[in-house]
Amino acid sequence: MFTDKAKILIKAGNGGNGSISFRREKYIAAGGPDGGDGGKGGSVIMRAEAGVNTLADFKFKRKYFAQNGGDGSGKHCKGRNGEDIILSVPVGTLVRDVESGKVVADISEIDRDYVILKGGNGGWGNSHFSTSTRQAPNFAKNGQKGIEREVMLELKMIADVGLVGFPNVGKSTLLAATTKAEPKIANYHFTTLTPNLGVVDMGEGMSFVLADIPGIIEGASEGVGLGHEFLRHIERTRLLIHVVDASSIEGRNPVEDFDIINSELSRYDLELENRPQIVAANKTDIIQDAEVYESFIAEMNERGYKVFEISAATGKGVTELMKYAYAELSKLPPVKVFETELDLETTVEIDLNDRGFEITKEDGVYVITGSWIEAVGGSVNFSDDESLQFFQRALRTRGVIDALLEAGIKEDDLVRIGDLEFEFVL
Repeated sequence: MFTDKAKILIKAGNGGNGSISFRREKYIAAGGPDGGDGGKGGSVIMRAEAGVNTLADFKFKRKYFAQNGGDGSGKHCKGRNGEDIILSVPVGTLVRDVESGKVVADISEIDRDYVILKGGNGGWGNSHFSTSTRQAPNFAKNGQKGIEREVMLELKMIADVGLVGFPNVGKSTLLAATTKAEPKIANYHFTTLTPNLGVVDMGEGMSFVLADIPGIIEGASEGVGLGHEFLRHIERTRLLIHVVDASSIEGRNPVEDFDIINSELSRYDLELENRPQIVAANKTDIIQDAEVYESFIAEMNERGYKVFEISAATGKGVTELMKYAYAELSKLPPVKVFETELDLETTVEIDLNDRGFEITKEDGVYVITGSWIEAVGGSVNFSDDESLQFFQRALRTRGVIDALLEAGIKEDDLVRIGDLEFEFVL
């Protein structure tokens, strides 16, 4: 099943917590702190692989979480690092953040690892907090939480040349005649329901990738039919071969068909309006109305388009068309790669100098949020007087106690900071 769009939830692994531990050995009465650091959380990585050409797997499984880092332990033992999760996607996959709509990554190179979400750093063990005046710190730092995001995967095929035109004009026949691709071909509209790729081999190492874009109809730019699904795959092409049924066998006017397709391209993406085009007047072996045909050729020449009179079924003019397309490609810039608009590679770093915080009340509980206070709250050890005093002093000096009193808190009311919940005591 061909799928070119999928929405998934991804999450980087949490960093492991630092350890609270003290050296305890025979003949050593009071060993110092030896708590190890937590391990780093796993990252979410995407990799384009040559054998993958659809996003179908992501339709059945939608949640992908990297492994959390392990907690530290005594004797300065660091926790294990969490394993990365690697997602295999087709080359040309665009990763877009659902909330902001911005591009996170363009997976446009085969076998390159793209780090989408970086795992959280591990927390420090208590050995890091030892000083000349605090020789036995009974607290450690919690690991950093990994980011969780919902992303949209969009496949925009990477092809040098795109075949565009109305349904049943012979695009699939032309692709089959010039490449080893095997598209479904029949004499009825919308035979092609998914884009097809093939490599045109010109010999002596000269080749390019040709894409058969399913037939575009009037209103496609507004989503009529499967318009948006089809038009997405033209965005990366450097050159378009506009295939027109010049035979008039169905009573259509080739000039009108040509104008309708170009109108839909420009409405979908203004850049496509200026994309170089070669006109392929197809089915010239079965011309029904010579006057209409000659008028079409004259009109295209007057507009400055290079026109090739071909028959994809018999091979007439096809080789000349492909040679010209290859020559034109050598003059054009590389395939379009979408620039990153949103960087999700790193987790949110905690700024302990940021004194900002917010107090809200939820079901009678006073909830305090803020990067620094959540970091301090996550490392407090309520069974240790020194750690508890440090926590209370931080709340008082940074104005949290005064803010709670202004918010109306009373003795024994509940306060929540992150995963920590306790009773308020003056």
